[in-house]
Amino acid sequence: MDYQHLSTLLWREQEFLDLLLFKAEEKQYLIVTGKTRWLARIAHEIEVVLDQLRTLEVERAAVTESIAVELGLDANPSLRQVADAAPAPWNDLFGKHHESLLVLVTELRGLSESNRGLIEGGLAAIDEAMLSVRPPTAGTYGASGRTTAGAHRAVTLDGAL
Repeated sequence: MDYQHLSTLLWREQEFLDLLLFKAEEKQYLIVTGKTRWLARIAHEIEVVLDQLRTLEVERAAVTESIAVELGLDANPSLRQVADAAPAPWNDLFGKHHESLLVLVTELRGLSESNRGLIEGGLAAIDEAMLSVRPPTAGTYGASGRTTAGAHRAVTLDGAL
């Protein structure tokens, strides 16, 4: 039955979104603690989960489309529209899936924006630190053992001249 298949896909989608939320929290921990060594790895793990979500979305869209035809809905209906038109008990179950997905997506957006802010703040701090560092001036040591900037310059002569 298509209703059962859609419900199973929605459960899987919630699991993937929950995993994505976990990965985003891991990323935030790495950013806050300064353990940047692992940022590339967590970014790859997030991409893997996103790829799985994209694949699931395609399957969910196909199943939703077949249910829409069965329910007499327009093409490409939202989950809310399917929930409103589905018979009991599916209408209630799809409505709960919809609410759960909204909560997860809202949490992900907030965490993603927070992580972006932390990264941008870190980059700004690095830029500021780089601007405050002056490049060393080329100088030589004088008779006193101190450098004398620009007074003399070390030169290597080619003995063939």
